[in-house]
Amino acid sequence: MFKPKESFTVWLAGMQWLFFIFTNTVMVPLSIGHALGLAPEDIASSMQRSFILTGVLCIVQAVWGHRYALMDGPAGVWWGLVLSICASAPAMGMDVGTVAASLSSGFILSSAIVIVLALSGFLNVLKRIFTPMVMGVFLLLLTFQLANTFFQGMIGYDQGGKWDLKMAALSLFIIIVVALIHLKGKGKWGQFSLLGGIIIGWTLYAILFGSSSRMGTAGGSNGIWHWLPWGTPGFEPGIIMVGLLAGLVNMTNTLTSLTAAGRLFKREATNKQFVRSILFTNGFSILAGCLGLIPFGTFASSIGFLENTKVLRRAALIAGSMMFIIVGIFPALGGWLSTLPLSVGNAVLFVAYLQMFGTAIRSFQGTTFNAKTIYRVALPVLTGISIMNIPASAFAEFPPLLTPILSNGLIIGVILAIILENLVRWELFETKAAEPKAAESKDHAMKPAAQA
Repeated sequence: MFKPKESFTVWLAGMQWLFFIFTNTVMVPLSIGHALGLAPEDIASSMQRSFILTGVLCIVQAVWGHRYALMDGPAGVWWGLVLSICASAPAMGMDVGTVAASLSSGFILSSAIVIVLALSGFLNVLKRIFTPMVMGVFLLLLTFQLANTFFQGMIGYDQGGKWDLKMAALSLFIIIVVALIHLKGKGKWGQFSLLGGIIIGWTLYAILFGSSSRMGTAGGSNGIWHWLPWGTPGFEPGIIMVGLLAGLVNMTNTLTSLTAAGRLFKREATNKQFVRSILFTNGFSILAGCLGLIPFGTFASSIGFLENTKVLRRAALIAGSMMFIIVGIFPALGGWLSTLPLSVGNAVLFVAYLQMFGTAIRSFQGTTFNAKTIYRVALPVLTGISIMNIPASAFAEFPPLLTPILSNGLIIGVILAIILENLVRWELFETKAAEPKAAESKDHAMKPAAQA
């Protein structure tokens, strides 16, 4: 049993987790629903299902799965893939209904195959491929991708390429507040910098801009549990193949997240933890495919959140997940939480994810870099960032089913890192670079003796 003071701290940390989970989840069913042309009441129902299943999965993972305080939710890889395929549907000669039905098949089949691979020992192969260098590249690119997204959101950057200076000023103030609470907060209060930033920022936003909902949908639909709401699963070979690739990428995301978490929690994840995590994530993903939701994944971005808050207790995540389930059950609560301004949430998360940069850099510790070996990091990272900054319209001439992969800087950067790590013997370049330095040191050591 928790002591009263300890229990209060856990629930306060849980509230912080609640906002983190909500901010990372709410836009997924909303954007997917609009892309598929779903009715507002169907989008609202899918939001409630997404909230409930995400909360339940986080608890299951914390108690029986990987047993770390890591968020599991709608996978970003799948989210981007679905939106890209929906946008490319006309070019592929398919209507949205056909795409949705094939996506459901892709979700279910991909998740089932990943489960089989995990039980067959494929994780050992992935561990050999995903060296610390590859994981460092993955985390760096993920940091750049998230920071760019949240930076645009917190300054009110619109499609016309203009800033909202008033909103940007408020976001800057929120960043300063979060940083001051984190750096100057005494005792445990420094752990609640993100929660403090949300409360202060939300209050100031209401004073300066008034209150407004950013979701644009309301709950209150009659029943939220609809089996196969996207129709009977179809079979479009191209979509299925791309889905299988996304499933493998999502599997590597779990590997990266748990490996980074092992360093943070100072207890390395065992093979059983990896397998249990993948089983639960993909088991829920199969259920998600049957309920009109995208597959789940372990959020590597949780590492940045944990680095910032220093609240590593699973009890805090469980408390936040329980609150999130309640939000999903009662639409009125979801409606209230949806009034959290997008710019405020983005400003707070921008600060949280800065810590991921440090986690990525620490992955390179012990590696010698020189004029030649720097390519093993610089080439995949800078290539990935360059692709991230190319407009989606530039990939219009590419084959529609390859566009989601080729236009994803994170995936291309990680693939390049894997190729470089497996085709180039970097230790040879490290040795050659070190030899002149050793010779030079020897010459310096001999000079005093000669002078004597």
